[in-house]
Amino acid sequence: MPATTRPSTAFIPVLCLSLGLGLTLCLTSAAWADDYLWLEEVESLEALAWVEEQNQRSLPQLSSHPMFETLYESSLEVLNSDARIPSVTRRGDYLYNLWRDAEHPRGLYRRTTLDEYRQDDPAWETILDLDALAEAEQQNWTWGEINCLYPDYERCLISFSVAGSDAVMVREFSIPDKAIIRDGFSLPETKSRVTWLDEDTIAVGTDLGTGSMTDSGYPAQMRRWQRGQPLEDAPLLFSVPTDSVSVFTTILRDESNTYPLFTNSVSFYERDRAVLQNGELIDLDIPNDSDIVGLFQNEVFIELRSDWGEFSQGAIVHAPMPDLLAGMAAPELFVEPGDRTAINSIHITANAVLVNWLDNVRGRLTRYTPSESGNHMGRWNAENVAFGSNGAISPLNTSFEHEDFFVSYQSFTEPTTLYHVGADLEPETLKRLPDMFDASNLETLQYMATSADGTQVPYFVVMDKDAPRNGQNPVYLFGYGGFEISYGPYYSPVIGRNWLEHGGVYVLANIRGGGEFGPSWHQAALLKNRHKAYEDFEAVAEDLIARNITSPDHLGIRGGSNGGLLVAASAMRRPELFSAVLSQVPLLDMQRYHRLLAGASWMGEYGNPDDPDMWEYIQTYSPYHNIREDQDYPLIFFTTSTRDDRVHPGHARKMVAKMRDMGHDVLYYENTEGGHSGAANNEQRAQLNALMFAYMWDRLGN
Repeated sequence: MPATTRPSTAFIPVLCLSLGLGLTLCLTSAAWADDYLWLEEVESLEALAWVEEQNQRSLPQLSSHPMFETLYESSLEVLNSDARIPSVTRRGDYLYNLWRDAEHPRGLYRRTTLDEYRQDDPAWETILDLDALAEAEQQNWTWGEINCLYPDYERCLISFSVAGSDAVMVREFSIPDKAIIRDGFSLPETKSRVTWLDEDTIAVGTDLGTGSMTDSGYPAQMRRWQRGQPLEDAPLLFSVPTDSVSVFTTILRDESNTYPLFTNSVSFYERDRAVLQNGELIDLDIPNDSDIVGLFQNEVFIELRSDWGEFSQGAIVHAPMPDLLAGMAAPELFVEPGDRTAINSIHITANAVLVNWLDNVRGRLTRYTPSESGNHMGRWNAENVAFGSNGAISPLNTSFEHEDFFVSYQSFTEPTTLYHVGADLEPETLKRLPDMFDASNLETLQYMATSADGTQVPYFVVMDKDAPRNGQNPVYLFGYGGFEISYGPYYSPVIGRNWLEHGGVYVLANIRGGGEFGPSWHQAALLKNRHKAYEDFEAVAEDLIARNITSPDHLGIRGGSNGGLLVAASAMRRPELFSAVLSQVPLLDMQRYHRLLAGASWMGEYGNPDDPDMWEYIQTYSPYHNIREDQDYPLIFFTTSTRDDRVHPGHARKMVAKMRDMGHDVLYYENTEGGHSGAANNEQRAQLNALMFAYMWDRLGN
């Protein structure tokens, strides 16, 4: 086993400073030398030997906790339960579902009809047994996604990954034959993107060598690939510079119109778009930070991330597609949010546009139908769909092919219920998850914490009604705060069984960086304002302590991916606030994040650390660069996956190695499978949950 320090592979960055009068001084700083670069070699023998050593140090400690086996069995029972609601995708006359259980850990892809789905025990037709396929091909396949050809949906492009990575192989599949088409479209394992153009043609972006992939590891070219044609001969449709994030193709479609849309993701939040018409790409003159959210009656609906003329940030506007293509569009306002509301999502049906609102982080659903009087796009009839007021609403299976749609409703204490909603807007219960944990004495509270700059930050608390306010309640505080991703109330049997039923308190922080209050809430914590997300999170922790719900000795925090960065940064900034810190698949080395896997795509969120001015700011919160030898830290638990090809496992590896060499005790677990989710099957998910909750109870329990 090698030592954790390898000076021979040190990376010495160059810092260039402007001295004025056109003079620049460039310095190398030995203090920035990275002695742990060898751990970025994902599958090197030395790195994997180090991983095994760390796992063997941590796993026995966590798995020996008296609650571990109970936590594992409880989690596995939930994950393998047949009582789960089969989530479905509607295509034509069928509802499709990927089902995993103990007998089928990789999954059965199957289908049924709506009438059959209404039954307590629907009859399912198996389309593909992924476990059987993996065994036949001696591959550890994990389901990726499926893209089926409209309008019959009989030809599909299915992606599989090895052990859950983002890189996938693509195969053409026949639904009627229930078989892979052996001479059909096929791509080897890489980060490909494919879209049907017609039954014999797909738009494809894949790795074809130099210039075909971006610095972020995604396609930089889209080609028109016809059946039977060698891929390398497929003509180029669309290409972008390699410093863009990616290029991809989607199809905008309604009952009468089809538009292939080609998008150049210049950065994570900037997109140039063009529509393919008669073999020609026509640019769309819309703000490059806006999102196209749908096509309805040949009108393009656009969500604004910044002000556009008379229209305010966060609003939805619409314009006729022919006018946009002709460069003569005069957009009209559709809806706009208020101060404490945001638009969570937009959905199109055959005769209406649905708006899924967040009202102070609680769900509300409104159906808008065009008025029959006057200009049909100038006036709308608005009707709310009645659901609970304390939960999260998710419209599902909306399509221009159907007037009806599904809605999922859940709260922290109410199991997920799936409704079918028809023209009368009367929700019909299709499925309801049974009570998976005892919530009879739980209550959900919403509080406001005051952040450092005075901003009011909401957070939810789920706890026993009779729990004492004595500062000794074990609290599991979750946060994310990035990429305009919103987190609202949700029903989690795993949290319920493993935490709440044992007397724990669960807290969800709706900090800036997320999308809970629209684009402005996200943008408030971008780039050089990143610290505001951390200040918000710390303010929630302090508010919990001030309310005497908990104390630092009983307060734990958890986050994954960007949330893993959040909790690790908070631990470096305010170690005295927490006794448990669970950082999963995290970003941690913010000097090199943009050089690792998909990291370059996130510079719109964090900034470019190669810019000296930007790095001067980033280094103030980069966890890897803020470890202090003379500081006492809580026992931090880092988890990652060898197969994570989105956030490089080197982040967690290097952080742990550096902390250990400084004399800090750290826990570490790296699953060899699982991709960015950290687990590839239910057994691995149950083990990860058991490790997580065993750690939390060990650190926070009374």
